[in-house]
Amino acid sequence: MSTLAVEIEPLVTDVSFVRDSVYVILADGREVSVPMEWFPRLRDATDKQRQNWRLIGGGIGIHWEAIDEDISVESLLAFN
Repeated sequence: MSTLAVEIEPLVTDVSFVRDSVYVILADGREVSVPMEWFPRLRDATDKQRQNWRLIGGGIGIHWEAIDEDISVESLLAFN
């Protein structure tokens, strides 16, 4: 009997900020956090600019227009 490995692409459902970290919740239930220090534009942004994010590619990444920052789920998972 063979098994088929199903690969599900992780997608972002929510983003929040606590102290100096970015917290991302994925559709599969995982929560990923990384230091904002790793993303200088995000670190230096105002709270208002940080809160103004949108999903890109159906959730494969996050975009902040005001600071021209994009973060992919793939890059977040590579850090963890």
